[in-house]
Amino acid sequence: MQGHGYAAPPPRRPSTGVLVLLRVVFVAVALLSIGFLAWVATLRAAIVTRKATDWWIFAASLVVLGISFAFLSTDHTDDFSTPNGNAGMIILLLNAAACAGYYLYADIRHFGPYPTGYAMPPAPGMGYGYPQPPSPYAATLPQTPVVAAPAAPVPPPPPQQRPAPARIDQVRAELDELSDYLRRHPGHPDGNEDGR
Repeated sequence: MQGHGYAAPPPRRPSTGVLVLLRVVFVAVALLSIGFLAWVATLRAAIVTRKATDWWIFAASLVVLGISFAFLSTDHTDDFSTPNGNAGMIILLLNAAACAGYYLYADIRHFGPYPTGYAMPPAPGMGYGYPQPPSPYAATLPQTPVVAAPAAPVPPPPPQQRPAPARIDQVRAELDELSDYLRRHPGHPDGNEDGR
């Protein structure tokens, strides 16, 4: 049997209102926590997209958070006014901005009009067995002039008949072939007539 089989349907896209609300919440969590919870946004991006790159970015945001904690833990002032405290806070705030920005980029890219990883839907009326539109590059190819043949009597065109879809004929032929094969080899899974 040949053919592509059935493709898994793309996941349902949440409504635009839900997507906007989730984006606002995750960006707010990253920024309003002063970066302490910035990793939540990258975790959401990694879970939604299921890409290895997004999981690595999530891990990197945790590492950066650990580095900023290391700087902040060496500052023993109340307002983090030492150079280590300043470095820790700068890293923490930059991590928050980077995580929020990347989350927005990944989420918008994933839930765009045509999510990544899925083919664009065909134009209406187009599909298997139907003629495809001409290539947009066809106009750039050099055209060969057509020489007109002498006029001959033109037969009337045959009446229009709707052709049977090619896929149905192919499936019928494959099923007929399978049934012939099964009739020749009844009850023997290995295909031998004598059962060996």
